Amino acid sequence: MADWIAAIILGLVEGLTEFIPVSSTGHLLLTKSLLGLPNEPWDTFIVMIQLGAILAVVALYFARLWKVLIGLPSKDPSARRFACSVLLAFFPSALVGLLAHDFIKAVLFNPTIVCVSLIVGGFALIALERWAPQPKEHDAMRFSLKTALGVGLFQCLSIIPGVSRSGATIVGGLLLGVDKRAAAEFSFFLAIPTMVGAFALDFWESRELLVGDTVTLIAIGFVVSFISGLFVVRTMLDFVTKHGFTPFAWWRIAVGVIGLGLLYSGVIA
Repeated sequence: MADWIAAIILGLVEGLTEFIPVSSTGHLLLTKSLLGLPNEPWDTFIVMIQLGAILAVVALYFARLWKVLIGLPSKDPSARRFACSVLLAFFPSALVGLLAHDFIKAVLFNPTIVCVSLIVGGFALIALERWAPQPKEHDAMRFSLKTALGVGLFQCLSIIPGVSRSGATIVGGLLLGVDKRAAAEFSFFLAIPTMVGAFALDFWESRELLVGDTVTLIAIGFVVSFISGLFVVRTMLDFVTKHGFTPFAWWRIAVGVIGLGLLYSGVIA
């Protein structure tokens, strides 16, 4: 398979899975293994194209984000509260990611870990759909700082590929009394600093690999993930409101079980 076709496939996988609780990194690693791609430069590619999907959030929420940005200098209370809640939620995972970056890529980028995490996370979502506490917070832009910090601590679990960044933040939100739609929407906002930070760190760590064909492949994956991410962000909230998270839970379990079967049969390594 030509590398540019692999870049398109991985870009689609990234854009379609970044904002739903199924683990985009887990799906990307399994797809990479299924396509028989080497770790480098493809592990770096996987991290860096995530910024394309994040820009889809910025594009679709631009008006609301711009209102917050221009409200900060004038000390608009609602703007400052929202900005503080996102930054507070971002800090724990930023610290863990910075300290554990090399360990994550060297040890946790493992298909077996991904599959097990997908299955465990799927059953966790099913349990939450049944036993989540009654929601008390309904506006993703007006979370209390306590709730925001709690969601941020849950996001730290997503350093394990297969857990899912959006899945960890959504689970944290539901357990802390946030309704489904607001939990999903806050995960969109929290993705912006989180994935920009991951992109910047990996860019610096892998700067020597970013030459020639690798840059071209990243550009292709970036554009494809942006376009497919737009579609998901536009449809995700309405889908969650109507159907909840159970369909994603069963998808996680199915992919995890199939992935383990392919691993132990030797189809992927």
